[in-house]
Amino acid sequence: MKRFCRLTMCVWVCGVLLTLSSWCSAKPYFPDLPGYKTLVCDLHTHTVFSDGTVWPTERIEEANREGLDAVALSDHIEHQPHSKDIPVNHERPYEIAAPKARQLNVLLIKGAEITKDTPPGHYNAILLDKIAPLDQPDVLDAVKAAAEQKAFVFWNHHTWKGLERGQWQDVQTTMHQNQWLHGMEVANGRTYYPLAHQWCLDKNLTMIGTSDIHGPSIDSVYTPQQHRTLTLVLAKERTVEAIGEALFAGRTLVWHDNRLIGRHPLIEAMYQACVTVLPMYYSRGNTGYFEIINRSFLDIELN
Repeated sequence: MKRFCRLTMCVWVCGVLLTLSSWCSAKPYFPDLPGYKTLVCDLHTHTVFSDGTVWPTERIEEANREGLDAVALSDHIEHQPHSKDIPVNHERPYEIAAPKARQLNVLLIKGAEITKDTPPGHYNAILLDKIAPLDQPDVLDAVKAAAEQKAFVFWNHHTWKGLERGQWQDVQTTMHQNQWLHGMEVANGRTYYPLAHQWCLDKNLTMIGTSDIHGPSIDSVYTPQQHRTLTLVLAKERTVEAIGEALFAGRTLVWHDNRLIGRHPLIEAMYQACVTVLPMYYSRGNTGYFEIINRSFLDIELN
C-alpha cells in the first residue's frame, strides 16, 4: 500500500529551515499530476545477456519489490563478455522477462545499448520492435535503424571517459538534426551530469535518469538511506505506449540523490501536487501551528 507522511510543524514567523522527511517505505511514490499518471521508470538495466550478473526475470522481480512501474532491459549489443557461456541472442532477455512482467504487472520495455568507443559513446534505444537491426558497425547506422522503428534514443553517461571525450561533436549534431537523438542521461547511478542537463534545455532533449544496474540487487549499489536513480514519466495512462508518447514529448523528471531535476513548469507542478499546507489551527504571539503534508518520497527542505 502506498503511503504518505503527515507532519505537524511549529514555524516561527522569522523563518527557520524545515525538512519534510518522507521515507515511509522502500517503494518510490510520487503523486499524479492533473491529466497525467506519474510512472516510476528505470530505462537502463543489464542482465547476464551482456555484462550484467542476473537473469532477466530478476530485473522484473526487483522492479516489483521496489515499486517501479516500468523497466527497460537494455543489454549491450556489441559488448558480450559472457558469450562463451550464453549464446548471443539480442531478443532473448525480453522474451524471458515478459511472462514475469505480465504476472507482476510491471511494464516491460524492449531496449538495447548501442555500445561504441567514446567518442561517439553509448546510446540506449528503447521501445524497439527488434534489436538485431541495430547491430551495425557504424554508430549512425545503428541509431538510424532504431529511429526507423520509431524507438526513443538517449545518450548515456556522456562523460564516463572524461569531460574532453564526452563533448558534443559532429556525430551528435547529425543525430540531432535527423531527429534520431531524443534525450540524454542527466543522471546515471550516483553521477549527475550538469552539462547534459544544460544540453537538454538548450537542444530540447528529454531528461533521463537511470540506475544502469549490473549487479544482483539494488541493495549492492545503494545504501538504505539512498534511492535508485530513476525517471518519473508523466504519462496519460499506465501503458508502454503512453510512456513512449510522454518521452517524446519531454514530460519527465529525474529523481537523483533526493533531488528532482527537470524543466521548471513540471518541477513546480510536482511540488504543488506533493506539498499541502493546511490552515493554521493555533497561534500565539509570533508562533503558529499548522500541518504540512508531503505526498512524496522526496525529502523536501523549506526555507
